[in-house]
Amino acid sequence: MKAVVVNEFGGPENVEIAEVPVPRPAAGQVRIRVRATGLNPVDAGVRAGVFGGAGQRLGLGWEAAGEIDEVGAGVADWAAGQQVVGLHYGTVKPLGTHAEYAVLDATAIAAAPATVDAVTAAGLPLGGLTAGRAVEQLGLAPGASVLITGAAGVVGALAVQLAARAGLVVTALAGADDEAYLRSLGATGFVPRGGAPAEPVDGVLDAAVLGESALGFVRDGGVYVGVIPGAAPAAERGVRVVEQEVAADGEHLARLVSLVDSGALALRVADAFDLADAAKAHAHLATPGTRGRIILTA
Repeated sequence: MKAVVVNEFGGPENVEIAEVPVPRPAAGQVRIRVRATGLNPVDAGVRAGVFGGAGQRLGLGWEAAGEIDEVGAGVADWAAGQQVVGLHYGTVKPLGTHAEYAVLDATAIAAAPATVDAVTAAGLPLGGLTAGRAVEQLGLAPGASVLITGAAGVVGALAVQLAARAGLVVTALAGADDEAYLRSLGATGFVPRGGAPAEPVDGVLDAAVLGESALGFVRDGGVYVGVIPGAAPAAERGVRVVEQEVAADGEHLARLVSLVDSGALALRVADAFDLADAAKAHAHLATPGTRGRIILTA
């Protein structure tokens, strides 16, 4: 089968399409015939060597949408032919989801949304689980104020919707051209990039990884939630600082799928590329102003 791999660290030109054996699911796993898979900044980080793994062939890809074609021993809740989405956690791995087939833990998948196609659904697992976990970790009661940085990005836009649904008063920080879009998602306030809210907020969800400057928007005793492990600023003024790390959680993913199917959670696709054009997709990922998930189709 064809899979997207990196044998040497570098730019998009280092992305390769390799012929590799079709993987087999172990006990507790399923194999998915991948139809679509999201391309994320973490994949660019793996490609560039941010997470290590020098001297190894590294597979790319965290998200998958497709159908199960084989189940491993002990898997009773899933069967071949079922349409699913799932998250393949891990930065340094020999094979990811940017491939024609991928093996995932059965606990990391959920039934695919019925209301969107595989290309759209493939952008849900990583962004949705990151945003959903971050909103939960804010720990704020309905009516509290939250500022979401990078609000027009994949994680930020999903967080705006989930935070508004949780009853939080959402202010979005993004480019000036994104204001109307973000208000349509549920933001009631808007701050253009480079600006600051008129008054401190109860919490910040820092999808743009602004760090200390975003922490400065939080009131004394409030909460700051980051989305990248190890990138959060030091706590100050009694602000609770949380370093968010996504987890492969099929039950949480199923709840997000339900929101998609009910129309309460909108997904946004920027572009789709054939798996064979993965290097072009990586180059496009680096284009400033890209809005929505970039998808590879297999």
